[in-house]
Amino acid sequence: MRTLVVKCTAGAEEPERANQAFTVAASAAAAGARVSLWLTGEASWFAVPGRASLDLEHATPVSDLLALVLASGSVTVCSQCALRRGLSDADLVDGAAIKGAAVFAEEILGEGVQAIVY
Repeated sequence: MRTLVVKCTAGAEEPERANQAFTVAASAAAAGARVSLWLTGEASWFAVPGRASLDLEHATPVSDLLALVLASGSVTVCSQCALRRGLSDADLVDGAAIKGAAVFAEEILGEGVQAIVY
């Protein structure tokens, strides 16, 4: 199965777009794909304990979707986005990490990788 890299650029201010990114990432992980979820901009807050929530009717809670991705894939917060928000690795949920654009580029340029941006 191919690797899926999902970049979520929307935070709680755009709940449907943010939820779609998490739903696709978690669904792919549940199907057995290797999943790498990147959180940028306001989506960075979803990797902070207690901040993974959206007020969106009929949607699986983001915290549940995040846990599913973390169980079998990776979650990364953009380094510049984290810096602008005063976040360090110590501020993130277990298993999430902060990395830069070079790592993102390396991931999406890999053979057999599909990248999607929300």
